[in-house]
Amino acid sequence: MDILETSFRGVYTDREGNIYTRNAVPGTEVYGEKLVNSNGIEYRQWIVKRSKLGAYLTKNPSVFPFSETSCVLYLGAATGTTCSHLSDICSSGKIFAVEFSPRVFRELLILAERRRNIFPILEDARYPNRYMHIVPPVDVVFQDISQRDQVSIFLRNVKTYLRKDGTGMLSLKARCIDFAKDPHEIYAETRKELESVCKVIEVKDLSPLEKDHAMFYIKV
Repeated sequence: MDILETSFRGVYTDREGNIYTRNAVPGTEVYGEKLVNSNGIEYRQWIVKRSKLGAYLTKNPSVFPFSETSCVLYLGAATGTTCSHLSDICSSGKIFAVEFSPRVFRELLILAERRRNIFPILEDARYPNRYMHIVPPVDVVFQDISQRDQVSIFLRNVKTYLRKDGTGMLSLKARCIDFAKDPHEIYAETRKELESVCKVIEVKDLSPLEKDHAMFYIKV
């Protein structure tokens, strides 16, 4: 199989348009994804239906802020599906993965044992000061949290941890904010709230892969 480079560092594709990352732990899959070999290099398929960031990559984005050395604060890491692909991409960087659920966190710990650039943190992202002794200033804040106050959680962490000229990505679930309101109205309100603190560079509706979700890309 031919695996081809994309315009985004560390992200690859095949001739059918599937997305891959180069496997940092060859021979090991994380969540049932396919492993493929191309020219002696092993790649992991990024199942975009299982990842908001993967869904974002199918929307022809103009920006993708992750590099080999990126330091990332990931809020709402869950079991680490997306974190594992960032681990592949940011191979010489660090991913500080915050998760609130102890049950889910156990699986994240197992993942971090194999991938040493993932640093799991069992904590509530509503209180960013609680992990200041662990997390340094970061290049990227990425959030995937399904709570009504998800925007304020994101902004608190951006203000606390994001470096000057850093970037943030907020995966917004509209139905968690207001189930009855039109999602596009919520997206407009969210953009206005974010722009009171930072510059919104891009907004991508993630439907149909992620219904009633949008990805906001910001810079400070």
